[in-house]
Amino acid sequence: MLKACLNGRRDRADHPAVPVTPAELASEAAAAVAAGAEAVHLHARGPAGAESVQAADVGAAVAAVRQACPGTPVGVSTGLWITGGDPAARQAAVAGWAGLAATQRPDFASVNVSEADWAELTRTLARAGIGIEAGVWSVADAQALAAEPGLPSLLRVMVEVSGAPGSSAPGLGREIVRSVRESARGGDPLLLHGENEGCWPLVALAGELGLATRIGLEDTTTGPAGQPVSGNADLVRLALATLTPFGRRP
Repeated sequence: MLKACLNGRRDRADHPAVPVTPAELASEAAAAVAAGAEAVHLHARGPAGAESVQAADVGAAVAAVRQACPGTPVGVSTGLWITGGDPAARQAAVAGWAGLAATQRPDFASVNVSEADWAELTRTLARAGIGIEAGVWSVADAQALAAEPGLPSLLRVMVEVSGAPGSSAPGLGREIVRSVRESARGGDPLLLHGENEGCWPLVALAGELGLATRIGLEDTTTGPAGQPVSGNADLVRLALATLTPFGRRP
């Protein structure tokens, strides 16, 4: 699977094509899917453009993308920074997603294992019928995930290497992937990705290891050679070209 991560925490100062409004998210998602993305991940925004996990904002973004890309799984972020580091506020907001109409409710959401109250958040999502991506950023996260009792079923484990130079990102990625595979979560599907300088080396490593990956303006604003890109669709096409030598068809 190749997933398009449309915006993340970025804004127009990072790249002019970063989508913010539901209509912009829908347009970028449709272009990315037409280019070959098989799922979409987004960070919903409130009316002022700030990231949001409030049900109304999540529902508006998901509904717009789903209408533009029927049949494509749509996921969202639950990053704790979105509620200013307040786990209780995040829990309350995410619990409200259960009341969203089916067209507005995300298919899946990412939960970062390094954040406070992450395990309870997975249970909140499961009760709302929303799939769970467990985000692990380190070997310690992988160990914490494996040690947590009574977790709901996971859609996948998402291994993310952030803040690493391009030269060391693949080694860190291999280490975290190995830790997950050797743990009690070793049977869960894996997605591997990086960000900024480490983004493209991790896309290539995912291809080498036969793992799902993702690409988009959340992770990088340039191509593998540092070249400018027009938006998410351009990044998807470049990722497919990177994956082709490993058997992935563009």
